[in-house]
Amino acid sequence: MTAAALPREGSLMGGIHCFPVRVYYEDTDAAGIVYYANYLKFTERARTEMIRLFGMAHEEMRRDHALAFIVRRVSFEYEVPARLDDELVVETRVKEVGGATILLAQDIKRGDATLVRSTVLIACVGALGRPARLPAAFRASLSSTNEQSRMVNAHG
Repeated sequence: MTAAALPREGSLMGGIHCFPVRVYYEDTDAAGIVYYANYLKFTERARTEMIRLFGMAHEEMRRDHALAFIVRRVSFEYEVPARLDDELVVETRVKEVGGATILLAQDIKRGDATLVRSTVLIACVGALGRPARLPAAFRASLSSTNEQSRMVNAHG
């Protein structure tokens, strides 16, 4: 699906969340190429919308459960630059779900070309910043749209 055809919040298709991003002038350097750190922002927006579609908005999580997500580890591989006015799609796949963590693979694409590949490990923490279990309903929502063989069973 093209970026222009996707709804603003993205869409879940076959276990993949697809999120549209248009490259604006503010995203680029003087040569009109996306500044490397802005890919991190694109993937963060996509993760936020994917989490919302799975039933757990960040503010709701904080307000109702005293929980938040933090990025524990992230890596990026830059293959091809994006440019001013490009229409991109951030594809997010849930790779593993633990008791308090979610491992995601995120690719940024322009058409069929993969521009950037990333992996991110997000962790659920309580109000004091200590690890906390993912809410059961949210974990079940993540599990229901992915192959069970890829899920990591939590203990207890």
